[in-house]
Amino acid sequence: MTHTSTDQPPRRATGALVPVLAFAGIVVAVMQTLLVPVIKDLPTLLSTSPSNATWVLTSTLLSGAVATPIMGRLGDLFGKRRMLFTSLAVMVAGALVSALTSTLLPMIVGRTLQGFAMGAIPLGIGLMRDMLPREKLGSAMALMSSSIGVGGGLALPAAALVAQHTDWHALFYGAAGLGVVSIVLTFLVVPESPMRAEGSFDYLGALGLSVGLVLFLLPITKGSDWGWSSATTLGLFGAAVAVLLLWGLMELKVAAPLVDLRTTARPAVLFTNLASIMVGVSFYVVSLVLPQLLQLPAATGYGLGQSMVVAGLCVAPLGLTMMFTAPVYARISAKYGPKVTLIIGMVIIAVGYGGGLGLMNAAWQTIVISVVLGAGIGLAYSSLPALIVGAVPASETGAANGLNTLMRSIGTSVSSAVIGMVLANTAHHVGGVAVPTMHGFRVSFLIATGAVAVGLVLALFLPRQRQATKPQLRASSEEDAALERAAEVLGGFRGRVLNAGGDPVARAKVTLIDRRGRQAGATLSAEDGSYALAVPAQGAYVLAAKAAGHGPLASSATHAGDDRPVDVDLSLPGADRNSGVPA
Repeated sequence: MTHTSTDQPPRRATGALVPVLAFAGIVVAVMQTLLVPVIKDLPTLLSTSPSNATWVLTSTLLSGAVATPIMGRLGDLFGKRRMLFTSLAVMVAGALVSALTSTLLPMIVGRTLQGFAMGAIPLGIGLMRDMLPREKLGSAMALMSSSIGVGGGLALPAAALVAQHTDWHALFYGAAGLGVVSIVLTFLVVPESPMRAEGSFDYLGALGLSVGLVLFLLPITKGSDWGWSSATTLGLFGAAVAVLLLWGLMELKVAAPLVDLRTTARPAVLFTNLASIMVGVSFYVVSLVLPQLLQLPAATGYGLGQSMVVAGLCVAPLGLTMMFTAPVYARISAKYGPKVTLIIGMVIIAVGYGGGLGLMNAAWQTIVISVVLGAGIGLAYSSLPALIVGAVPASETGAANGLNTLMRSIGTSVSSAVIGMVLANTAHHVGGVAVPTMHGFRVSFLIATGAVAVGLVLALFLPRQRQATKPQLRASSEEDAALERAAEVLGGFRGRVLNAGGDPVARAKVTLIDRRGRQAGATLSAEDGSYALAVPAQGAYVLAAKAAGHGPLASSATHAGDDRPVDVDLSLPGADRNSGVPA
């Protein structure tokens, strides 16, 4: 798979790029918790059975899981901004479909369309990588990654307020309105990335992954209703394993796969994705437990007897704290690296759940739990895209982050199924109504603590990144930042792209090609012509450069494999000259 640019002069990213993209992430994340305040009323509202009503939530989860890697790959191929528009537009259409119905099937269709918007998260991260200088990238990706939790956390009190005082369909009209605002802001502020991955879309791979994920996630979300040992549940799990294995074998043979499994097998990517599942599990537990604890009647002896709105407000600090951890993450990561930040975040999550075992006796205690967990989950979520981006080529950013977002979705799916089963099996039945118990809440917190412990062990296996010990860059301009980035590259090539007269060439495509003719890296030169490329191993390489209005150039260079950068300036001939012979 190769990486190219559009050869179009891109619009310069403005300071509003990051908040607009983060707002898009928050908007689509709202879809995940939009209906939480009315879950118990859905069977009545839709005139259906409780088991059928759960499909209103399950459909969003399944479509979101399928959409994230597919939209990421489409963004790499055809433009991340274009696919971001598509994701948001589909979400708006789905919200309007749901707003205009009170029957089950159209509601499921609308919720399925809303789930496709989850692809906006990896698309936003990919746009940030392509458009932002490095000294701004860490905190920006942290905010975008945390938007999943921020949107989910903030949606709870807002949705509760709307559901308590207006018709429940207003939830969907509000979501559609937010989607339209996000589309307009994206159109006005976000430029299209010049980066493209060459190749074609793997339609068969997309179909295989979609079928495999549905077969896997369906019994997870419905296993408690069907029975975990039932023939249906076990049969679907078996079918999922078979389909995903065949899909993996096929992807290894495709020239331009939907997911590059060789890349995902790298330790940095593999252990990040596995840890992401555990973080997803821990995030969803607090969202399932605290609202129920807060709303249970005080007559139970342990319920806190709060209204729907108050319960949402007590959990809201979870999302707010995640939002405010982005700059904290940037400072810690710049000094110690995203691996250390991920570990710190997981330790804080473990402390939050461990301490929360004894902090369930008052509403203010649930706020403390939300704040601590929000800080830990915010740091952990913020670290994940940085670890992925640092381990994959730029041409695979969208697909790789889409897969990582999928791993978090799998974690939340597993959490929903397991915690739902625990609360159901430990509930008291009063007048035919199942009432969750304090024992069930505490077991749920212990499960979350165990998941974080597993994630912590997985994080320890992440390889150490050399750049993690670098101090945070402080540059007065994008050009200065580019010079600092070029100066700090270890074990690679750096230099400037110049024209025949010795003037710098901005936005020139520089590609690193190994001795087998495969791309080993790619970048665009900065405004002052500077570029920097790391090498995967010592040996001989070819640096190929091209830019609009100039002839192409190929220059041979050798790297000894140590930490010293090799300086290679590339002088592009005029467009009327025939070049391309290695210098």
